[in-house]
Amino acid sequence: MISIDRLSYSYPDHEDRCLDEVSLSIPAGSFTLIIGPSGSGKSTLLRCINGLVPHFSGGEIAGTVRVLGHDPIALGPRVMSRHVGMVFQSPEAQFVLDRVEDEIAFALEHAGLPREEMRLRVEEVLDLLDLARLRDRELHTLSGGERQRVAIASALALRPAVLALDEPTSQLDPQSAEEVLQALVRLNGDLGLTIVLVEHRVERVLPFADQVIALDDIGGAISGPPRAVLSQVTDSPPVVMVGRAYGWEPLPLSVKEARRFASAVAPTPRPAPPVAPPRSDPAYLEVVGLEAGYGSAPVLTDISLTIWPGEIAVLMGRNGVGKSTLLRCIVGLLRPRRGSVRIAGRSALGRPVAAISREMACLPQESDSLLFADSVADELRSTLHNHGQAEHGQVAELLGQLGMSAMAERYPRDLSVGERQRVALGAITVTRPGGLLLDEPTRGLDYAAKAGLAALLRQWRNAGAAILLVTHDVEFVATVADRVLVLGRGGLVAQGTPQAVLSSSPLFAPQVARLFPGSGWLTAEDALAGRAA
Repeated sequence: MISIDRLSYSYPDHEDRCLDEVSLSIPAGSFTLIIGPSGSGKSTLLRCINGLVPHFSGGEIAGTVRVLGHDPIALGPRVMSRHVGMVFQSPEAQFVLDRVEDEIAFALEHAGLPREEMRLRVEEVLDLLDLARLRDRELHTLSGGERQRVAIASALALRPAVLALDEPTSQLDPQSAEEVLQALVRLNGDLGLTIVLVEHRVERVLPFADQVIALDDIGGAISGPPRAVLSQVTDSPPVVMVGRAYGWEPLPLSVKEARRFASAVAPTPRPAPPVAPPRSDPAYLEVVGLEAGYGSAPVLTDISLTIWPGEIAVLMGRNGVGKSTLLRCIVGLLRPRRGSVRIAGRSALGRPVAAISREMACLPQESDSLLFADSVADELRSTLHNHGQAEHGQVAELLGQLGMSAMAERYPRDLSVGERQRVALGAITVTRPGGLLLDEPTRGLDYAAKAGLAALLRQWRNAGAAILLVTHDVEFVATVADRVLVLGRGGLVAQGTPQAVLSSSPLFAPQVARLFPGSGWLTAEDALAGRAA
């Protein structure tokens, strides 16, 4: 199906190879997962399969690639798009039209399919990805997860032999991600569609994969059955890390596989954290009775929450319940219909977005919208200049904390999605604002980068910052949250400590909490510490 022999590639104006003599094969009908550190070439490898590399990106390429007997390097993406459907990391970047149904039908119209066939295929993918109720919605009104599903539907409508997906679950809540993955499994099993999928949240996809390709940060690759590859990879999902530490054989790849081993473990229950006394100090962010929506459609109804200095609060919830809408209201990008927002004791309603951002910086889901400078370092310097602040070494210091020092002079849009995410985070935090709003900050980040981000957030929290983080990454929440809030239709449905909220949630419980129920353990570190005790 797909064979790659001694493939090497380097981007224009870069001496180092992104891929270095990579050789591997992907059998027809397989479900292949590609993993590796941020910037290791995972997205580049996908683009080699459909001809975007080198036709779109330029650069130097050597070696051979064959897909269904076709040569993507020679034929380019126009021909290869008939055989390889592509879903990119940023779904909004591949949209052409404004309405959901029109976007899905666009590629079919471009291919010249008869109208009856087009209607059939559009209905199929709308049902497959639970988009029928959204068919008439404007794309800009959808949540990030809903836009992700529209992008997948658009690629599936052409019925390609290969579906290549770049982090398709990165903006989906756990249940929506499971639904998308189950749809891919059905396509793979029932229709024989070959799936090639890049993902950093490996724990979500690993149970479905029959082959894993692991790229390293120097351009090399290993491939094979999941257990064989995961036994050689340092950064792994929590259940794999626990299985290794406990010596479980065969190495479990999912909570279901690990349960038969976990039943023999007698966990040392983690003490419940003490109930915090009522806060008497001034809150940094106060939202009271907030109502907001788009057009005549209400999204938020009577939302109230408070975030204090020195706290990391995490807001979770299903796609479309209004998490990003709430952040837009706080920073002034959307005017609420009712209610109040106070930041550092002052009302935020009616104030300019730029003025609010000096006190409450916001990292949006579409972090690329913040990048416009010629170098990574200049992105941070531009923020300092715009806020009237002088540079006194904080740019170099923050880039070091973000693991971006070596990329200081790189053009930001040449970087991977995870690396661009870190640049945008640096750009909004270099002024050291008192509060932070972060919308899906782990998108595109590998396990090591997420650990670094968690350490940095704790450092800012300990310095007194008030942090409100929106994410679907339950494993990250388990490591970093001081308080968890769950937003449902109509308002907050739960809030409390991570142990109280996550352990009891069938939707948001991390792997370790599901593996050792009642223990109070949330992370692999908790499980290993409990074993040592």
